[in-house]
Amino acid sequence: MFDPQRAMATANTVSETQTPSAPSSTGLLVFIGQMAPEQMESIFAGLTSLFSADNLLIATPNDPAGTAYSKLRVVSTTASNGVWPMPANDFVNAYRIAKEHEARGILMLGPGADSLRMTAMRELANAVLESHTDLALPYYALPPHAGLVNSAILYPLTRSLFASRMRFPLSLDLALSLRMAERLASTGQRYASLEQGEGILWPVNEACAAGFTIAQVEVGPRVLPQPAEPNVNAILTLVTGSIFADIEAKAAYWQRPRRLQPDQHAASEVRETNGAVDIVPMVEGFRMAFSNLQEIWSLVLAPNSLLGLKRLSVVEPAAFRMPESLWARIVFDFLIAYRLRTINRGHLLGSLIPLYLAWVAGHMNVTAAGTSAESHIEAQTAAFEADKPYIVSRWRWPDRFNP
Repeated sequence: MFDPQRAMATANTVSETQTPSAPSSTGLLVFIGQMAPEQMESIFAGLTSLFSADNLLIATPNDPAGTAYSKLRVVSTTASNGVWPMPANDFVNAYRIAKEHEARGILMLGPGADSLRMTAMRELANAVLESHTDLALPYYALPPHAGLVNSAILYPLTRSLFASRMRFPLSLDLALSLRMAERLASTGQRYASLEQGEGILWPVNEACAAGFTIAQVEVGPRVLPQPAEPNVNAILTLVTGSIFADIEAKAAYWQRPRRLQPDQHAASEVRETNGAVDIVPMVEGFRMAFSNLQEIWSLVLAPNSLLGLKRLSVVEPAAFRMPESLWARIVFDFLIAYRLRTINRGHLLGSLIPLYLAWVAGHMNVTAAGTSAESHIEAQTAAFEADKPYIVSRWRWPDRFNP
């Protein structure tokens, strides 16, 4: 089932037990990221059960030698450096190969895609091959405490500024029409010219700005691959700096009023099985930052936000919770400071980390008290939407609300 965004996509009606008909014309390019041989073997097995080999082309940096699927057409492509998110070069290479082989659509699969149910791949592909959607994104059913950078920052910003309900705007997997792929490749080429081929693209923002159609596809659970050396500080700085830069580049688009489409998606999540999370270190880290980062925060945050943080700094861990309105205002003020280069951008984003962890600590308390994670995330996103007039005003008159 798709959740239409900006235009209605036709729902997939093929049942789990039916054999899908092979798409006409040249068919589908499947671009598979770097992954272990056993994962690739599993994906090959799924693809051959879903699509005719004659209408399927696979591009991957993985060596297909030794697999049991020698009849599949496989072309080699350059390996990217990271596991998430997809770098700009992947989109450039995917479009180039699709154009050379006259593919009608592209399915891009990130590491760990073998954990997706096979029919999810078919539904993503069908969205662009059969339903004339330009960008199809998955709606993952994740544990409540997974993907919190997305839940705290990426999703609320994308929804409030671009009027998009895409729950995972920077997803690991996605499907593209040829014109969507061409637009992303064109943007990615600019990174290549700046020797930033590993830079991040924001497909939802690009599709909205271009007036292209977007659909959301429920794909069920998915395993999220972990970096070899997980570092929340580096990840937060990377993706937050990137989305801030993209928002700055598209300011002329998002400042105009946008109507959010009705929600036709039933939120789902996987039950958390890892037990309670100790939030005390996060709260103590926030308190220490409140003492040590006053000079930086006073340059970035409005007086009311600083007052809210002062009150929060004396709350005991068991009752700790970042108010939704305060978090929305903090992120918007950091976005303004990023645009104005109020301080060095690296230092700016570094000073956001303890505030983000304070939000996470509050989110853990909210969910431990019985509120579903999705309910809290939706309430947080609504606070961003309600505060959009503030960011629009400050963008146009940056000093208006300064002390």
